[in-house]
Amino acid sequence: MNDIDAWVWWLIGAAALGIPLVITAMPEFGMFAVGAVAAAAVAGLGFDVVVQVLTFVVVSVALIAVVRPIAARHSAQRPQLATGVDALKGKQAVVLERVDGSGGRIKLAGEIWSARSLDTDRAYEVGQEVDVVDIEGATAIVI
Repeated sequence: MNDIDAWVWWLIGAAALGIPLVITAMPEFGMFAVGAVAAAAVAGLGFDVVVQVLTFVVVSVALIAVVRPIAARHSAQRPQLATGVDALKGKQAVVLERVDGSGGRIKLAGEIWSARSLDTDRAYEVGQEVDVVDIEGATAIVI
């Protein structure tokens, strides 16, 4: 055990920190693993154990302090590209069958959708253009 270089132990530690990263998807483990790789590089250059441990701590803490807030900010942002039914909200459609509070049919984005009026007292006739304000299941809510 004594004939194994310190840099090898740091790489083993980095690999060991990579396992919980994959299992738990907690990015902090990846930052600790990068700190261990940095310590392995310092060990490979011949520095003593104190410098190696300081390198591990400084790199790990710096990564957590810098990367974690950036990652939290990005995860809190809504995607800029709307997909699925979210992409259909705000689109215009053409009435194919009379649409009122109880139902009807529209042509939306090249497809035929069931639809109903947002205002139950309002009706839209065939050929009229309507705006989609929401999608509930497979029914477009229009005004």
